[in-house]
Amino acid sequence: MPLSLTEEHSELAAAVSEFAARYAAISVTRENFEAIALGGRPEFWAELVDNGLHSLHISEERGGQGGTVADTAIVVEQFARSLVPGPFVSTVLASSAVAAAVDCKASVRGLDLFAEGATGTLVMPTPSLSAVETAEGWKLSGTAAVTSLLSAEYLVIGFTVASVTRFALVQATEEGIERIAEASTDITRDAGTLALKGFTVEPESILTDLSPSYVQTLQAGLLAAEAAGIMRWAVEATTEYAKMREQFGAPIGSFQSIKHKCANLLIASELATAAAWSAVVSLEQDDVQQALAAGSAIEAAVVPSVEAITEAVSIFGGIGFTWEHDAHLYWRRAMTLGAQLAPLDERIQALGAVAVASDRRIDIELADEDPAFRVRIGALLDEAATLENEHENGRWYSHGAQRTFLAENGLAAPHWQAPYGLSASPAEQVVISQEYARRNLTQPSSVIGEWAMPTILSYGTEAIKEKFAMPTLRGELIWCQLFSEPGAGSDLAGLSTRATKVAGGWELTGQKVWTSGAHEAHWGICLARTDTQVPKHKGLSYFLIDMKTPGIDVRPLKQPTGDAEFNEVFLDAVFVPDDFLLGEPGQGWRITATTLQNERTQISSGVSVGTEESLRAMISADEHAGTQQAALGSLGRIAAMSSAIGALNLRETLRQVNGMQPGFGSSLAKVAHARLTREAATHVLRLAGVSALLANATADAVIGQLSVPQVLIGGGTVEIQLNVIAERILGLPRG
Repeated sequence: MPLSLTEEHSELAAAVSEFAARYAAISVTRENFEAIALGGRPEFWAELVDNGLHSLHISEERGGQGGTVADTAIVVEQFARSLVPGPFVSTVLASSAVAAAVDCKASVRGLDLFAEGATGTLVMPTPSLSAVETAEGWKLSGTAAVTSLLSAEYLVIGFTVASVTRFALVQATEEGIERIAEASTDITRDAGTLALKGFTVEPESILTDLSPSYVQTLQAGLLAAEAAGIMRWAVEATTEYAKMREQFGAPIGSFQSIKHKCANLLIASELATAAAWSAVVSLEQDDVQQALAAGSAIEAAVVPSVEAITEAVSIFGGIGFTWEHDAHLYWRRAMTLGAQLAPLDERIQALGAVAVASDRRIDIELADEDPAFRVRIGALLDEAATLENEHENGRWYSHGAQRTFLAENGLAAPHWQAPYGLSASPAEQVVISQEYARRNLTQPSSVIGEWAMPTILSYGTEAIKEKFAMPTLRGELIWCQLFSEPGAGSDLAGLSTRATKVAGGWELTGQKVWTSGAHEAHWGICLARTDTQVPKHKGLSYFLIDMKTPGIDVRPLKQPTGDAEFNEVFLDAVFVPDDFLLGEPGQGWRITATTLQNERTQISSGVSVGTEESLRAMISADEHAGTQQAALGSLGRIAAMSSAIGALNLRETLRQVNGMQPGFGSSLAKVAHARLTREAATHVLRLAGVSALLANATADAVIGQLSVPQVLIGGGTVEIQLNVIAERILGLPRG
């Protein structure tokens, strides 16, 4: 899925893709490697300027298109996907930095020049460039490797004196500046060594009030957008290849190992896109949010881009490891992205230092919001805040006055249809979520009821809806899901529990397993076989079972943690009245699909998905083994990926709010979240050090590690989910 989240951006992306195909085909780039290495404007630069693609983020007053950096990021991503050569990214980085400065002589001059088509590059502050203040300004000395240096007509140079960082706009040919040509890793762009020999930056060249945090985030965001484009090419190219390349008489895409490689590439690509988007969005936020977003863009987009192309080459096989194949050109470019942001470990540790006390947040702004709706919801939640639950047991199992009030006013599950919910649109759900957050109220959840009830509302009779809907919303009914069996876990259609027709209902016999909360549940949704003479998925029916019915034997399964959250459930001639058969006999498979689809993404302004909490607690309490920097590095990596997953989920919400078709981000996020949970638990255990000898180790390190399998297996193993992603999203053939 591209960076675009609106129809306008989708149209822009399509136009940019068409431009790249027309003016910058890779075949033409290959013929011009020597010319590219010498620098200068590419042959298509005039057409690019005529189309205004270089100046989307520059104000109309200064000759640009009056858009935003987000618009430019769309172009960066598409150009990267098409491997457009030359200094475009370096130029828009430089001009975007200039555009962020307060109006001054340097910024006005710079924007006029860039709008007219001047090329440039950004030189970030680096220890290899020293600066001292003089009567004339600031004298700079030293060297630095710079991408697109030979093509750049103007330089935006950052330097630090007495802990104050400034940026200056200078002409690349000024006295004291030497540009030394070097062989570039990315052979679709030039590179060189910038040598400053006592070069003086005059005061009028300074870009006034240009925040270093902003420039760092700008650089991370646009380079992450480029990484996302590179990775999207990898997904598209390898998927196409896997569909047509045959081995052993079958497309290689039908082999599970290749399926998983392609699916993993897609997940990495979508996380990169989400992290890049988050970084660009953060440019309108404060320094803390910028730091969190920039770190996520580096860890979730820039760093993985190299590995993504490496994996793509492994899918292409020998042909991918040749000069003639385009893979190495993308590979080379990916390597240069991280180089521009080095040192990467220090950037991730810096993210960790910020993440100790802060979460990534993005406030969704709604273009067509109804103010009266927000006022009405706010008033209801204000009243709810004055009430308490007599049985307070967290978000899932509380019930009492407050929850009853929320349920009766449609605020327990506002997306449900009236009268049980508000039939809230995606935009209205965002408003409700924001109003909950403003009051520090937690929206209640009925856990399995969130899957069961939408199905019941779709297929149940009015009497059944009336019986279950409000009690579930009020928290008075707890549900469990009786699907998995010892011989039918991920292969749900292979279940063997039988339902035999008897007078007035059905008699169910069989065994279910891994049933979360069955020991506490009042009712269960159960899938059973009612017809053995038809293909296995066609002979299933969907039942609602009172868990107090005679013949039900719930046996808790003790986990390695010592808890017993899962259960075996034995059904011995359990009678279910006809009224509790949902739909018609044989419709169970179709109805079950509705249930599984109701694992919806939570709509919220919060971005991080919470996997970093144990690390944060450990560092805050100074209870970690090893150095502070090592601990912050661990937190930084986990917080970065947590933020990327949250941004991926949030982008799905925004697609719906913007009236676009839902994407597949939530499916990918489930796999990514399971893996991140595992990685986070590993970091916590390692940092627990000797305390892990004791069961009550710091930050629940032992319990956390022992709890990982339920995330990796629950709801379908990661491997099964990768197969689903490969076949249903990427369209790879079944094996």
